[in-house]
Amino acid sequence: MGSGIGLVFPGQGSQSVGMGRALHEAYPLVRTVYEEAGAILGYDVAALCFEGPADRLNLTEYTQPALLTASIAALRLLEPLGLRPLAVAGHSLGEYSALVAAGGLTFGAAVSLVQKRGRYMAEAVPSGSGLVAAILGLAPDVVREACREASTVGVVAPANFNCPGQIVIAGEKAAVERAIELAKAKGCRKAIPLPVSVPVHTPLMQKAADRLAGDVAAVAWSDLAVPLINNAEAKPLRSAAAVQASLVRQLPSPVRWEESVAVMRGLGVTTFIEVGPGTVLAGLIKRIVPDAAILNVQDPKSLEATLNALSVKREA
Repeated sequence: MGSGIGLVFPGQGSQSVGMGRALHEAYPLVRTVYEEAGAILGYDVAALCFEGPADRLNLTEYTQPALLTASIAALRLLEPLGLRPLAVAGHSLGEYSALVAAGGLTFGAAVSLVQKRGRYMAEAVPSGSGLVAAILGLAPDVVREACREASTVGVVAPANFNCPGQIVIAGEKAAVERAIELAKAKGCRKAIPLPVSVPVHTPLMQKAADRLAGDVAAVAWSDLAVPLINNAEAKPLRSAAAVQASLVRQLPSPVRWEESVAVMRGLGVTTFIEVGPGTVLAGLIKRIVPDAAILNVQDPKSLEATLNALSVKREA
């Protein structure tokens, strides 16, 4: 079972107050995930996810463990099916959820690791000095060129290659603003500043990556049961050593999401299941591989629809 299935996990930007609440109320199995996270982190993760406040949930060191917890809670409801995905992937933070799914590290170790990751990211740049923006309608090379030209003002770089025509740039505020002007002059359809507090996936994160390296090395890792298509190179990884090095490279490197999805398709993935809050990745995948089947699990209704679709697939 599981032929043709790939699991994908959301990253920062998919969080919202109330996420995961309906699954938590419906399934006792889910409650244990939130309880474990709370015991490790020392605060009530369920209350933060379900009641907020939003300004606390949106602080990167709280967002990351909260999203990971909500994603793994959703995953636990798929596990009894015995799915064996062909591959897994996650967008930025979601890579940690994907690694838990692939058996690379325990949920407890991941929660503790992403809390530190969030803190190091927040501390790597002074608050309010960074900016993140989505650039719509330009080719990757043109966006790279705009960033190169704007880098006379400060650090700015492509941060996420999300799908055709959607590239996120990030960096120091003045440099990002300049890159937006240049992108518009080069024919960009629209530039949208994003509510992300930290210019992640740019060279500004090298300091955070250096700090994270020690924590990544200190965790108990296993080789993966199924390949992870990593963010930094969009390559299938199986060995614990390769995964650890990749997670450290991930922070200062762009997320190659469009390529990652294409690689999963090339491995035979025809059904993508987005596991966790929101449907951001589902929207991107539709634009990358229009013929793929796309499912998601974030509440009882989407879980039911996914289970129904998979049972049809199983009988086919």
